[in-house]
Amino acid sequence: MTGNTGSPQARGPSTWTTRRWLRVGVATALAVLALLGVTGAWMLGRTTSLSEDLVDVKSPALSTAIRLESALLNQETGIRGYGLTGTSDFLGPYRQGLTDQERDSARLSELLRADAAGLRDLGAVQEAAKAWQERIARPVAATPAGAPSSLAAERSAEGKTAFDEVRAALTAQQERLLEERTRARDDLMVTMRLRNWVFGAIAAVIALLAGLVFEALRRGITTPLERLGTDARAIAGGDFDRPITPTGPADLRRLSSEIDFMRRRLVRELAFSEEARRHLDAQTADLQRSNAELEQFAYVASHDLQEPLRKVSSFTQLLQRRYGGQLDAKADQYIGIAVDGANRMQTLINDLLDFSRVGRVHHDHESVDLEAVMEQTASSLSLGIEEAGATITHDPLPTLVADPTQMGMLWQNLIGNAVKFHRPGRAPNIHVTADRVGELWRFTVTDNGIGIAPEYADKVFVIFQRLHTKDAYPGSGIGLAMCKKIVEFHGGTIAVDPEYWDGTRISFTLAPVPPPAPSTIAEATRATAEPAP
Repeated sequence: MTGNTGSPQARGPSTWTTRRWLRVGVATALAVLALLGVTGAWMLGRTTSLSEDLVDVKSPALSTAIRLESALLNQETGIRGYGLTGTSDFLGPYRQGLTDQERDSARLSELLRADAAGLRDLGAVQEAAKAWQERIARPVAATPAGAPSSLAAERSAEGKTAFDEVRAALTAQQERLLEERTRARDDLMVTMRLRNWVFGAIAAVIALLAGLVFEALRRGITTPLERLGTDARAIAGGDFDRPITPTGPADLRRLSSEIDFMRRRLVRELAFSEEARRHLDAQTADLQRSNAELEQFAYVASHDLQEPLRKVSSFTQLLQRRYGGQLDAKADQYIGIAVDGANRMQTLINDLLDFSRVGRVHHDHESVDLEAVMEQTASSLSLGIEEAGATITHDPLPTLVADPTQMGMLWQNLIGNAVKFHRPGRAPNIHVTADRVGELWRFTVTDNGIGIAPEYADKVFVIFQRLHTKDAYPGSGIGLAMCKKIVEFHGGTIAVDPEYWDGTRISFTLAPVPPPAPSTIAEATRATAEPAP
C-alpha cells in the first residue's frame, strides 16, 4: 500500500487570536489561583480551629480537672483532720474546697458542653464526690467541735473506700482529658505540617504559573513582535526584498501578512518611482538644456537686435533733426512716431535682458544690508522723487544673505512704481515695513497712489501686462514680473494686499538665507538616490 493513513497529519496554524489566548490564559490562571486560595483558606481555618480547641478547651479543661481534684483533696484532708482532732480550723479547707468544687465543676461543664464523654466523666466524678460527701463529709462536719468525732472513727474504712472511688473517677477524667489534649496537639502539629506543605505547594504552583505565563507571553507575543520589529527595521534600513514570516497568534500573523503586503506594494511603488525619477531626471536635463538654449537665444537675439535698432533710432533721429520743419506736418508726425517706437523698443529689449539675467547672471549671494540698498535706491530715483514731491519712510531694515544686484532691482522697481503711479495733485507718501514672521522676513511697501483693483491683483505680476496705456504711464510692463522672479528666487512670495484701498500695498517675504538653486537640489537628489560604490 502506498497510503500514509497511519501517519499524523500536519496541523495548521492556530486560529486563536492574542485576545483569545489572553482570555483563556487569564481565566485558567484565575481558576487555579481561586482553587489554591480556597485550599489555603481551608487549611488556615482548620489550623485555627484545632489551635483554638487546644488552647481554649482541651488545656483549660485538664487544668480545671486538676483544680477540681485539688478541691476534693482539700475537703477530704479537712474532714479527716476534723474527725481525728475535733479542731474547727480543719473545717476551713473543707468549706473552701466545696466552693472551689462548685466553681470548677461549672467551668468544666461549660468547657465540655460539646464533649459527651467528658460530661459523662464529670458526672461520674460528681456522683462519687456526692456519695462521699453525703455519707462521710457532711455527717462528720456536723458533729460538735472540741473532741474527736466517733462517727469518723466508725466510718473510716467506708470513707476511705468512698474517697478512693472519687480518686478513681478523677484519675479516669484526667487521663481522658490528657489523651484528648495530646490527640488535639498531635492533630494540630500534623495539620500545621500539612498547611506548610500546602502553602509550599501553592507557592510552587504560583511560581510555575507565573513561569508558564511569561513563557507563553514570550513565545506567543514578545518573540513574534521582536521578529516582526527586526524585519521592519531591516526593511526600513533598505532591505526591501526581505520577506516577513507570519508567526504567533492569528492576529499577529495577520498583522505580519498586512505589513508584508505593504512591503511588496512599497517595492512596486519604489520600482515605479525609480523609473519615474530616471524619466524625470532625463526630462529635467532636457529642460535645463532647453532653458539654457532659450536664455542664450534670448540674450543673443536681444543683443543682436541692439545694432539694427540703434541704426533705426539714429537715422530716424537724424531725419528728425535735419528735416524737421522742412517737410509737411504728416512727415514730422511719422518721423516722431518712428523715433518714439525705436526708443521704446530699445527700452523694452534692455528690460527683457535684465529679466532674463535674474537667477542666471546675478546669483552671487552675500550679506546685504537693506538699509544701504534703500539709500542707493532713493539716490538713483532722486530726480523722480523730487519731481513728484514724494516722501519715503521705512522701518529699520534687516541684513540678509542675498544677491545685491537683484535686491537693488527689487527695491528700485517697487519704489519706482510707487512714485510713478501717484494720484494727480497728491504728493506720493511711501512707507516700507519689515517684520520677522517665523523663519521669514515680511516686507510691505505702502503708497497713497492710484491703487490696483482686486481683479488685477495677480495680473500685474505677469510679464508685459499693463493696466494703463503708455501715454498715461510710461514703462514696459515688466517691473512687477521681475520683482516676483527675484522674490521667488530668494525663497519668498509676493502679492498685492486686496484689503488696502487707500492706494497700493505690496507684501512680500524673503528668507534670511536663500534656498539652493534647482540644479543643486537635483544633483543632491541624484547623489542620494544612487547607491554608494
